[in-house]
Amino acid sequence: MKTEKSYRINPGEKVEFNNRVDYCVGTGRMGLALQREYFEQLKLVQKYIGFKHIRGHGLFHDDMAIYRESFNWRTGETTHIEHCFTYLDLVMDSYREVGLKPFLELGFMPGRLASSQNRVFVWGGHTCPPKDYKLWNDLVKDTLRHLIERYGADEAVTYPIEVWNEPNLPGFWEKADMEAYFKLFDETFAAVKEVDPRFKVGGPAVCGGSDELWISKFMDHCEEKNLAIDFVTRHHYTTEQPDRQGHYVYQELMDPEAGFANLKTTRDIIDSHERYKGLPIHITEFNTSYSPDNPIHDTNQNAAFLCHQLSRLGDVNESYSYWTFGDIFEEVGVPFAPFHGGFGLVANGCIPKPTFWSFKFFKDLIGGDCVHRSDDAVIVKDGDVYKGVVWNSSRKREGRELSLEFDLPAEGELCLITKSVDEECCNPLKLWHDMGEPRSLSEEQKELLKSAAYPLVRSERLTASGEAKLCFDVPEFGIRYFELRPAPLTPDRGFDYNRAIRKD
Repeated sequence: MKTEKSYRINPGEKVEFNNRVDYCVGTGRMGLALQREYFEQLKLVQKYIGFKHIRGHGLFHDDMAIYRESFNWRTGETTHIEHCFTYLDLVMDSYREVGLKPFLELGFMPGRLASSQNRVFVWGGHTCPPKDYKLWNDLVKDTLRHLIERYGADEAVTYPIEVWNEPNLPGFWEKADMEAYFKLFDETFAAVKEVDPRFKVGGPAVCGGSDELWISKFMDHCEEKNLAIDFVTRHHYTTEQPDRQGHYVYQELMDPEAGFANLKTTRDIIDSHERYKGLPIHITEFNTSYSPDNPIHDTNQNAAFLCHQLSRLGDVNESYSYWTFGDIFEEVGVPFAPFHGGFGLVANGCIPKPTFWSFKFFKDLIGGDCVHRSDDAVIVKDGDVYKGVVWNSSRKREGRELSLEFDLPAEGELCLITKSVDEECCNPLKLWHDMGEPRSLSEEQKELLKSAAYPLVRSERLTASGEAKLCFDVPEFGIRYFELRPAPLTPDRGFDYNRAIRKD
């Protein structure tokens, strides 16, 4: 089955496209940033993509050791409450080393400050209100003051602050108690603004299902309390209910239009409140599946599907943070194999997955004026250079090949460079499967898998007289990145390319 489409781009044409692919990326809990493999994966992502912010759970989890209580072990009484920033400094410094600012998610509750044993994940994040709001507020304020002291106020206030994570789920917030969350938000908002009113603060960081109700009630609450919130946050996942098999879950992809329509409801709810009309929306988590053990994350299908998402998520959202940059991640336990369906753009062993290149390609589009956007392509013009991404996305395997033809205004001698990511030329998952699915990779196996994880690069010369015709045959779940740029020949004296390759 083959689908053919043709597009003509007219001189001076401009199309709306809000490309914020590099604003933020997600991470496993903050304490994992102390591991070597975590940092190696992060350096790889920053080298090729270069995100601006990083957001994850566990800032106040016990493994970060920020909240500390000293005891008289004979009486059991607390003698001192202190805040220790040793690990926080190490993590923040490592982020700064690779050009990242934190998008601070305030949570989860330190064990000694928790009001109950409501927990989430195998690492036991406490997800409940504090036993004492004064102690919680002091923790928040001292942490922000420490960041100001260490990095300067003008720098620290550029770190967006989100209050909690997915309080509309009982696992992430005890009993999914809306009123209790609103109290947490009010207390925390006031504490943050007391430190420096320039800090940007938002919430409620809800996931799908009850998102419309929660966002509506949250906006009503903010209006009632006269809170000058700076932004609204929510999450966005695009798969149906999971079917578990062994260590893994499998889920069907949702209709993407349903997901975009759901996102639009958040915009509409906010804009229905005159005071908050136009308030920025940050999607602080998004992916296809919300399960960290779904093999779809490692596939070319995921990469192509995400290209379509990246082409449209900026329509009503200020940012959208992919969950996550790497596979050092332990919410359901340490994985058994290098390819295990982890959220990351990078598999353990620093092996880029196909979706890594979706983000790299869209990052390369930043800076140009969009001249074409459709359900299967985005093209920008940056000076006299055209850059584009085309993809062949579908919810299920249908055997569809996509043939795209573009007529672009162009003149003179040109060079067309294409980078291909598809199941034949950039598919480390297939190679790993053909190798026997080894759970523990040797250095030789890692290097082999890395070599299969990079796009296939091709080039050709074109001559245009007013118009250049570009044709791309994109296999199912495939992606093509291209650049078309002026390239007049400037040969060295005596060099003859055709003679060198024995063409003449």
